[in-house]
Amino acid sequence: MSENFDIAAVRAYLVGLQQRISTGLNAIDATPFVVDAWHKEAHEPLQGQGITMIMEGGPVFERAGCGFSHVSGPKLPPSATAHRPELAGAPFEAMGVSLVFHPRNPYVPTVHMNVRMIVAKPEGLAPVAWFGGGMDLTPYYGFDEDAVHFHQTCKDALTPFGADLHPRFKAWCDTYFCNLHRLEQRGVGGIFFDDFSELGMGQSLAMMQSVGDALLPAYLPIVLARKDLAYGERERDFQLYRRGRYVEFNLVWDRGTHFGLQSGGRTESILLSMPPLVSWSYNHRDAPGSPEAQLLTHFLVPKDWV
Repeated sequence: MSENFDIAAVRAYLVGLQQRISTGLNAIDATPFVVDAWHKEAHEPLQGQGITMIMEGGPVFERAGCGFSHVSGPKLPPSATAHRPELAGAPFEAMGVSLVFHPRNPYVPTVHMNVRMIVAKPEGLAPVAWFGGGMDLTPYYGFDEDAVHFHQTCKDALTPFGADLHPRFKAWCDTYFCNLHRLEQRGVGGIFFDDFSELGMGQSLAMMQSVGDALLPAYLPIVLARKDLAYGERERDFQLYRRGRYVEFNLVWDRGTHFGLQSGGRTESILLSMPPLVSWSYNHRDAPGSPEAQLLTHFLVPKDWV
């Protein structure tokens, strides 16, 4: 997509989104966010700035990170041009909000959301912009009604922009958020899109904004319903074990992590998605028929929840 667009307006939306989300979390967990405003020095591979907001050690959220970044660089990294080889090596500008919330209670799922815009500036040609993003839910102990609510909210965010978008983005999410080395889904999915500009700049931006705006209504009702459920050592141990799968995906497969690290991004902010505590267990097996086994057999299976 190479039409006129207002980068300042997109930035203003993203900064406001970050603030609205952090305010929404603080309504449930009053633990203050640490606000880390950063900028890239002149000698670094990328130029730009951002705001990393992180809550740690709260009664509801063990770690909740929400970052805004707006950077530019001399050369698009390989992860950004895999589907756009004609833009390989072009200067670029990228901005977005990315978050991962790791709850303390094992009955509350982890959530991830990201919305972003990338503008490539090939020499002698008009700038080319596109959008990406989505959100997905990763339960440890699943509830059908939570998965239905999350997926319905995602669907409602996309429907005004075309009835075909939700089935496409839902399937894309199922394909993307899969630990291929284990042939295992990361969670119950949600929506995912990338390299998106087919609606034109105005409508593509509006769709991205609709996805960003849907995060709080998709997730907070689930947190409120589950955060006070009683749990013990068994549930906590299983949560930490399953968090290991989350780490594996983010480091091995996630294009956003690869984009940030390959382009010279700020490592501390890129890795805000990591959980504070995690464990691995060799050749772990859950007892057949147990709630832990049901996670794999019922919830971590791609299905049409709505």
